[in-house]
Amino acid sequence: MASRCLKSAKQALEIDRKNGNTLWEDAIMKEMKNVCPTFEVYEGDTKNLVGYQKINTHIVFDLKLGEGFRRKARLVAGGHVTDAPPSITYLSVVSRDSVRIALLTAALNDLKILACDIQNAYLSADCRKKIYIVAGDEFRSEAGNVMVVKKALYGLKSSGAAFRSMLADCIWDMGYRPSRADPDVWLKAAVKLDGFEYYSMILCYVDDVLVIDHNPRIGIDRIEAVFKLKNDAAEVPDMYLGGGLSYVENAAGTRCWTMSSEKYIKMAVSYVEEKLAKSNLRLPSKCLTPFTSNYHPAEDVTPELDAEGTKYFQELIGVLRWAVELGRVDILLEVALLSSHLTLPRVGHLQQLYHIFGYLKVSPRRRLYFDPDYPRISEDQFEAFDWYDFYKDAKEDVPLDMPDPRAREIEIRCFVDASHTGDKVTKRSQTGILIFCNKAPILFISKRQNSVETLTFGSEFTAMKQAIELIKSLRYKLRMFGIPIEGPAN
Repeated sequence: MASRCLKSAKQALEIDRKNGNTLWEDAIMKEMKNVCPTFEVYEGDTKNLVGYQKINTHIVFDLKLGEGFRRKARLVAGGHVTDAPPSITYLSVVSRDSVRIALLTAALNDLKILACDIQNAYLSADCRKKIYIVAGDEFRSEAGNVMVVKKALYGLKSSGAAFRSMLADCIWDMGYRPSRADPDVWLKAAVKLDGFEYYSMILCYVDDVLVIDHNPRIGIDRIEAVFKLKNDAAEVPDMYLGGGLSYVENAAGTRCWTMSSEKYIKMAVSYVEEKLAKSNLRLPSKCLTPFTSNYHPAEDVTPELDAEGTKYFQELIGVLRWAVELGRVDILLEVALLSSHLTLPRVGHLQQLYHIFGYLKVSPRRRLYFDPDYPRISEDQFEAFDWYDFYKDAKEDVPLDMPDPRAREIEIRCFVDASHTGDKVTKRSQTGILIFCNKAPILFISKRQNSVETLTFGSEFTAMKQAIELIKSLRYKLRMFGIPIEGPAN
């Protein structure tokens, strides 16, 4: 599947013929049915299309790994031949930690969540360019006709910004305002029937919209009045999180959101096993840890991978990085170490990737709990020190334009450490940081330090500096989301 790149509808249909199915044909037909309203047939002379530019279109093919290798076809424009717009051209998305914070606050404040997926999102907005095409074979009976592009066709440089502007106008008219910390998190002051004050939130990730409110159906209905949705709003949001979200009780009986990558992991492992089976190979068994014992990627001196092997290595790293984002923090360090060899991987590095997949196969079930409960920490475990003589005027820089805090408070805890001279060749240390809001993991990072420190104190001091910078940015984001913070970070 990964070894052949489809470049035309003719090639896709030929694969269908060889496989004895119509999977690619069905995907193409579905796409053309959705995209046809984007065009308007022009029956006059093209010389009369003054100010219009002719471009080509083609179909991009994809296999959706997390959806059982569903075939997907997308008609896109050759937007590379058009002039770049003078203003913003990209479509921003909500950050991962913002989504985790939103899931935590929803459980903390007893708010409901609904998610919706906008169908053919870009095609909802008007095209900002004067463009026409000559219909290709994929248009069937319309092939050869001159067509004017009326909607923001995928592939055009201005399409992303056109759709975002339309979606932003819709949410703005609903009374929401974008947060300064994350422009794809929209806030609106709200009050429950019992007088509890909070902020209703809308999160946008391209065409996926998440509404958090005591009655999110109102927001979904307002969006549906402007855009066509793929399905009815779901109580368990999909978003980019892989569809592994569920609302369950923790050990203390508190309801909270959890994230699982089990479905994604099983599909990824199946993909790798299928690839290995073609070479009469299989994944290693009984992998109890992500790496084999005492393995260090920097010390690997096995032969370098060829161009095809390097491409496959990079592909698998991308799969594992996404697994980490979906909650597999247990492989964060190993994936980070192997990621530093993306440009020149070796055979041994690829074998360790197989070992990680073998580990995931043995233990596919891992779940992150965005637990709203407050941690119980005894201050008696810590020794108090007086730093007043050194930092007499120290105080937190609180943003002056932050919204008034509402709802329940959040406590921040940070765990940070460094592996001194973790890289046995360059002697650079590895930083590991875990930051919790209440009992919910919000940030988890493993990163090699830029400098070489001669002492353990130096590497840990560098790691602490990085952690403090992350805490400062997190506190800023929480304040700009209108979330009150309980005291300093622990």
